[in-house]
Amino acid sequence: MNVLVTAPYNEAGLLQLKELFGAYTYRSWKENGKAYNEAELISLLKESKAEGLIAELDKVTENVFAEVPELKFVGVCRGMPSNVDVKAATKRGIPVFFTPARNAQAVAELFIGNLITFFRHTIPSIEWLKQEKWDGDYLQAYLKFKGNEIAGKTIGMVGFGAVGQRIAAVLEGFQCTVQYYDPYVESQNPNHTRVSLETVFSTSDVVSIHLPRTEETIGMINEHYLGLMKEDAILVNTSRAVVVEREALVHALKEHKIRGAILDVFYHEPPEQSDYEIIKLPNVLATPHLAGASYEVEDHHVCIMNQALTKWYTQRNLQVPTLYNRKALEAMS
Repeated sequence: MNVLVTAPYNEAGLLQLKELFGAYTYRSWKENGKAYNEAELISLLKESKAEGLIAELDKVTENVFAEVPELKFVGVCRGMPSNVDVKAATKRGIPVFFTPARNAQAVAELFIGNLITFFRHTIPSIEWLKQEKWDGDYLQAYLKFKGNEIAGKTIGMVGFGAVGQRIAAVLEGFQCTVQYYDPYVESQNPNHTRVSLETVFSTSDVVSIHLPRTEETIGMINEHYLGLMKEDAILVNTSRAVVVEREALVHALKEHKIRGAILDVFYHEPPEQSDYEIIKLPNVLATPHLAGASYEVEDHHVCIMNQALTKWYTQRNLQVPTLYNRKALEAMS
């Protein structure tokens, strides 16, 4: 079996694929400068006579499956296979593999870094220093930029999959109280408390959103829930912007109903003016969708994908019993 790999893959991972399947064709989307479109992907699959595909960004549509009936599996190096027509794959008995925990460590580290940056006023203090505004004694900056510690804070998670749990593990070093809302996950860690969504918003010092984009989650965090937050609480969103109702968030920030927000995702990417209205607010710390942007993430997805494919291929399990439905995807995200 030849496997077409368009996802970024390290040499060790490609060697493992060769040992497992016998051959591979490597055409990373990075070499193309962008994801392959439908026609390009079909052409590559036919040219390489591939029976397996490992992609990251390319759209694997119904037409791809129809034009390349030889496909026996699709691997997606992402937290969810949102770029694959899973229904079309299921209809043909083609398993779809993905890598739900690949960026958990990267997101957890950025979460901690940005939270400290926000609490300690790091960015405004740096700008103040560069602008040569330190014209008083040594206590001037000390008093102007005094902030808060993470230690001892109550952190509430909305969604407690791989990313949320990894953040919780890192927070143990800060002696934080971790509580979460997730109807599909029940933590075995006695230090993590499962609570209602209302409790997360009304009692947390930091509310962190970790929800996939689905019909059920779009606009799920609305005015009601944001209105429950404490005035000195912070909202963090590293998942998908659309799960938070935009107007409710703008109102909460502009009217100082909450202390502020740390955002890594936006309603339009690249941002439009409506996004910049939020980004430029003084109580917002915004980064351009960087939470999963570490070099190590690619090594993680190679490891996770190859382990899953090795198990599947060695068992010769070419059937797809109840391929991942929406609730299963949410539980694994």
